[in-house]
Amino acid sequence: MKVTQIRSLPVQDEEGRSYYFVRVDTDAGIHGLGEVGIRNWGRAIGNAIDHLAELVVGADPWETERLWQEMFRSGFFPADKVYTCAISAIDIALWDIKGKSVDKPVYKLLGGPVRNKVVSYPHTQGKSVEELVDNCKKAVDEGWKFVRWGQPETGGELEAPGISVLEPVKSMRMAVDQMTRVREAVGPDIQMCFDVHTRLDTAHMVQMSKDMEPLKPFFIEDPIRSENQGSYRNLRRQMNLPIAAGEQWASKWSFREVIEEELIDYARIDLCIVGGLTEALKITHWAETHYIDIVPHNPLGPVSAAACVSLTMASTNVGVQEMPRAPKTYATELFPQQIEWEDGYSWCPDVPGLGVDIDMDVAERAYKEPHGWPPRLRREDGSITNW
Repeated sequence: MKVTQIRSLPVQDEEGRSYYFVRVDTDAGIHGLGEVGIRNWGRAIGNAIDHLAELVVGADPWETERLWQEMFRSGFFPADKVYTCAISAIDIALWDIKGKSVDKPVYKLLGGPVRNKVVSYPHTQGKSVEELVDNCKKAVDEGWKFVRWGQPETGGELEAPGISVLEPVKSMRMAVDQMTRVREAVGPDIQMCFDVHTRLDTAHMVQMSKDMEPLKPFFIEDPIRSENQGSYRNLRRQMNLPIAAGEQWASKWSFREVIEEELIDYARIDLCIVGGLTEALKITHWAETHYIDIVPHNPLGPVSAAACVSLTMASTNVGVQEMPRAPKTYATELFPQQIEWEDGYSWCPDVPGLGVDIDMDVAERAYKEPHGWPPRLRREDGSITNW
């Protein structure tokens, strides 16, 4: 069996959400699907996919480790995030092909299931504290065991199309109030995940975390910017809440310091950025030796969800799985076959490959050129804050 073609599929679903998938075809008539992690970099990543296809087309899709090394290292310079996004999508698609070629689910190729289903958390953001509380209560009523939202914007005179304001001290107070209100609404047994989204500095984060301690969040995600992993050493000394980080890191080497020094409690591996299942599996087992659980970053579409759940079903050290929306409740025209969800848990069905498939006729009609920028944030003085 040989790879014959790699196609980029940037698309938009029936509700206007954008995704970037990859389809890898073989001469055996088996295809696999992958997903790109940074959609807004789609034009550059599309070129990287075409470039990497020169190495992969004609190869045996079962040789995932050799192909990963070829894609990551053949340019002499180690792959950056543009290329690791492309590698990730291709690698995930190759694993999908491997599973289909032997009539086995991918999670069985990763070592087999250590759990039947994976507890998952949805996105329950709200534009006001009242809307946030309502969304959290609605999620609990639907069966979710977790709720999750992020560092609030504060608004102000600088607001313009595509630009919002986040003033740290005011946002910190709002965040503590939000968490207090949500805890009162959902009770002590529902877990709360709070995403700072790298929007605060260390001093602000330390103070806010102290105010949040009595509310017992499950973790604080991306509490500071991620360029300098060593800065988590300073944060770890001062912060008494569980820390989750890693969604912006693009290889095992980026995780080295925080795993070896145990600077985080939860590894937020993004399979669609970090290098696919091949690289994520290595990071997962490495984290296990330091009793660090994985919480795979999954803000994307059905292929990312299936890859993440394949990994978490086959891994011992799992905290929770991000699942913004329940599978089979979105992008159903594009993906008539998706993984399963019920009562706050997700799982891959016992079918060959990842357990997802795309309708190519719909995908061709839903093509959307990948470009644009996410919303941007400023402080009241006009300086940049991470989105």
